[in-house]
Amino acid sequence: MTVSARGTRAETEARSPDRPSITELRLSAFAAHRGAGFPLGPLSLFAGPSGSGKSSALRAYEALARLGGGAELAEVFPDPAACVPERARPDAQRRRGFRIGCTADGPQGPVRLDVAVQAEPELRMVGERLTVGGLTLLETALRDPSRRTVQAAWYTAGLAPVTRAPLPGDRLGTALLPLRVAGKTDGQCQVIAAAEQMVVALRSVFACDPLPRAMRTAMRTAVPLGAGRLLRGCDNLAEVLWRTRSECGRRHGLLVDAVRAGCAGPVHDVLAESTTGGAGGAVLALLDRGDGPRTPLGRLGDGELRYLALAMVLLTGPGVLEVDPAGEVPAALQTLTVLADGFDRDLDVRQLGLLVRLAARMCERGHIRLVGAVSDASWAAGVGGVTVVDLSRDRT
Repeated sequence: MTVSARGTRAETEARSPDRPSITELRLSAFAAHRGAGFPLGPLSLFAGPSGSGKSSALRAYEALARLGGGAELAEVFPDPAACVPERARPDAQRRRGFRIGCTADGPQGPVRLDVAVQAEPELRMVGERLTVGGLTLLETALRDPSRRTVQAAWYTAGLAPVTRAPLPGDRLGTALLPLRVAGKTDGQCQVIAAAEQMVVALRSVFACDPLPRAMRTAMRTAVPLGAGRLLRGCDNLAEVLWRTRSECGRRHGLLVDAVRAGCAGPVHDVLAESTTGGAGGAVLALLDRGDGPRTPLGRLGDGELRYLALAMVLLTGPGVLEVDPAGEVPAALQTLTVLADGFDRDLDVRQLGLLVRLAARMCERGHIRLVGAVSDASWAAGVGGVTVVDLSRDRT
């Protein structure tokens, strides 16, 4: 594995010290990864050939994010056996599992979270550790396999150094701490602050994979107006265009500029047109060439559709994307992280260059972070603020 950082990563992060963000992903034992640790900047690209573990790294990040949001293990890992390291042998009790973790930087400094999950013979949490500066704030362990709980101990620094209590064995203990810890001692307050920093850093994640075929199918007919929140596959692009164009003219103008630069032919506007002539009903996504009849977006090529969808993702935010932000935390203190597997799929080098520069500008502001997976990142050379994690198939 080779890691390179270009440009102003340190300067960017220094501008937003109060925004918790994930700065390292650890895959101690997960799928094709063993003992791996990956630094993450505001704009990070996992690069490598097929089978090098790019997608599994993003899958682990998304899993941690969903656990941080309070999801159950079975919901996060529908196929847990696929997460077990290759050629991992079961122990005497026929148990196999995996281990993942991350570091969240923010007001409390670097906070580390490490999780051990048993995948076989049944899915359950078997261990979790939350630490700051070498101090263990939370530690859980599976003491009795017959029970559906783990034994937890969290830092108190009061009359008793730790508090012990059972926690559910199918959820992340760190996400439960703010509701379980009283906050009566300095130690308990430190535990709550660290847990909240980790949860806030993990919660606002949008896993994005625009699917041109699904998008094109959806665009053949008018799309009913709904919540106006962009879905993972971006097949409801038309209703989101309707919303963003009416709510924020500046960002819509930036989107039009991006589409004009990355798509073939003249582009005057990108819009959604009501089929009922009013503010409700259904809408069609159209491209205005400025020369008469408008072109349905479904006629664009796969690369152009993916480029348009990714540009929209980068130019919007949690209020428009289908994410679960921490509602109790002001938006100004949250950062949206976009996970884009196959970021370079169907795109040409020119489109990739335009997108990565757009991403660098948006990430520099501190409101958004991007973690993408690409087969090759040489096209990103010379773009400031890009952290490239180069994976090789023969790494150990």
